[in-house]
Amino acid sequence: MLSLHQLRCFLAAYEQQSFTAAAEELGYAQPTLSEQVRLLERTLGTTLFRRGGRGVVPTEAAEALRPHAERTLAEAEAARKAVAATTALETGTVRFGIFGSARLYLGATLVADVLERYPGLRVELIGQNSVVVREDLRRGRLEAALIVLPVADAGMTVRPVARDEQVYVSAHPERLRRPVTARRLAEAPLVLAETSWRTEDPARVSLSRMVQQEGLSLHPRVEVEDVETAIELVGHGLVDTIGPRAVLDDLVPRLAPGAGWVPLRPRLYETIAVVHREDAVLSPGARLMIDLATERIRSVTDPVVGPVADPSAGPTGA
Repeated sequence: MLSLHQLRCFLAAYEQQSFTAAAEELGYAQPTLSEQVRLLERTLGTTLFRRGGRGVVPTEAAEALRPHAERTLAEAEAARKAVAATTALETGTVRFGIFGSARLYLGATLVADVLERYPGLRVELIGQNSVVVREDLRRGRLEAALIVLPVADAGMTVRPVARDEQVYVSAHPERLRRPVTARRLAEAPLVLAETSWRTEDPARVSLSRMVQQEGLSLHPRVEVEDVETAIELVGHGLVDTIGPRAVLDDLVPRLAPGAGWVPLRPRLYETIAVVHREDAVLSPGARLMIDLATERIRSVTDPVVGPVADPSAGPTGA
């Protein structure tokens, strides 16, 4: 008989393409995981993986099974949460996703707000970039998240709540006399953050598209992971950067005193949204996190109410 345990082992093996790595991910012994996959193959009457070399290769049957397995496990988790949601917020764990720089908007404040109300609640803030958080949501590892649009995944409920302007930051006053065009961006000595996600990060993609529309390319002189390091380098006067306005209000005075910023031309915005699976039954803790995160992000950025234009369409305004 097909079981949730077997499906969980199957998905881990499918994603890792290795029984050993899948067993480590789930905390099982490798023979235990292999046996569960064999039992699932026996139940279905087909081979799910071709064994060979150091890993396994999913068969056509495995490709067909994967979306059904993901949906089944997600529905089982939703059922568990529906029951858990009937209990109060005195205990338990809430796992909430945030994009990397969101910690600068609301990280510690958000957790403090939750714990002041419910000291017994355990909180996990998960995520380093919106790209990773979207994947964790899709796989059911998170109940809800605050991320930067766009969200292309079907089956997600997306509610835009705020937007923040991307601006040009420099320690050189002569570079801040007027808004920065795409041509100036292509020529500027830049340090850009989110280097591990440079091809997928929403802000990086929008910047690249802005420059490419003028037939140019964006070639940063320095790549770093976090916006704090980028601002510190700006403070040394060696490079300039692009960053979200609300974050800069806090970081620039501390990390790059004397630096300033001007808008881009055309203006460029990030839209921030609350996202969760359409079929999710949100726990009281997740709903609390959503409400508090929305309140906090709107207090430091421009609130958004109702539908917004697709951020993937590129810069807007003059």
